[in-house]
Amino acid sequence: VGTLTRTAWDDLIGTNLQVPLFLSQAAAPELQQTQGTIINIVDIYAERPRKDFVVYSCAKAGLVALTKSLARELGPAVRVNGVAPGVALWPTDENMYDAAAKQAILAQTALQRSGSPEDIAGAVKFLALEGHYITGQILAVDGGRSISI
Repeated sequence: VGTLTRTAWDDLIGTNLQVPLFLSQAAAPELQQTQGTIINIVDIYAERPRKDFVVYSCAKAGLVALTKSLARELGPAVRVNGVAPGVALWPTDENMYDAAAKQAILAQTALQRSGSPEDIAGAVKFLALEGHYITGQILAVDGGRSISI
């Protein structure tokens, strides 16, 4: 919290909350006509925040609330859901997790392995094409990590 800057706050809130809100607003008329769906990419850390990820966790928690709110606002014509990835892609900051830290995280995951981008894409595809009676939900695709932390 001590090193938090307004710029970091604005960037993360803008990217993870403002953009999805205004994009959804712009797309809503067309989505309502076509019975479309919105799928937001949230994060398991929206509900289980990590140390040193204050702004990120706040932004993703806001996106969870936005997802559920939009499901109420845009239903019944538009379904709105979220996918919450766990360990699928590691942060690009090479100094954030060394090999031992990654192994410790995976050891706490029920499936004890990383997911893949294809796992996340499969969940999105399911919600878009097959989840006809699903709205306002967050699907954790995390190998069981969220039940372990």
